[in-house]
Amino acid sequence: QVQLVESGGGSVQAGGSLRLSCVASEYTTRPYLMAWFRQAPGKPREGVAAMNTVSGNRYYADSVKGRFTISQDNAQNTLYLQMNSLKPADTAMYYCAAGPGPSGRPWFTQERYNSWGQGTQVTVSS
Repeated sequence: QVQLVESGGGSVQAGGSLRLSCVASEYTTRPYLMAWFRQAPGKPREGVAAMNTVSGNRYYADSVKGRFTISQDNAQNTLYLQMNSLKPADTAMYYCAAGPGPSGRPWFTQERYNSWGQGTQVTVSS
């Protein structure tokens, strides 16, 4: 498993931007798949953006396409989520996740991920 530490959350007005970071450490094999999930109060956790760290392929939830960008800095072992044009509906706890290998399951299948961070809160006010 991988240790994941998120940062960068905060409070912002609608239309604003935030960049989340997730530093990965204590792994022997670099995670194959990394992703951002979020969970709003009273709602199930949902996938936001995912990335194949080998191919660079990316996948986004429809609700964030065109507004959020997932990226990685291999030298820093860091995953980012750039969030622009934020909406109150984006308010949630955001979690970084890592998974070990390829599978035929959809990108946001949570069982694909065996390491999770503690989360960072994002609050968007109208």
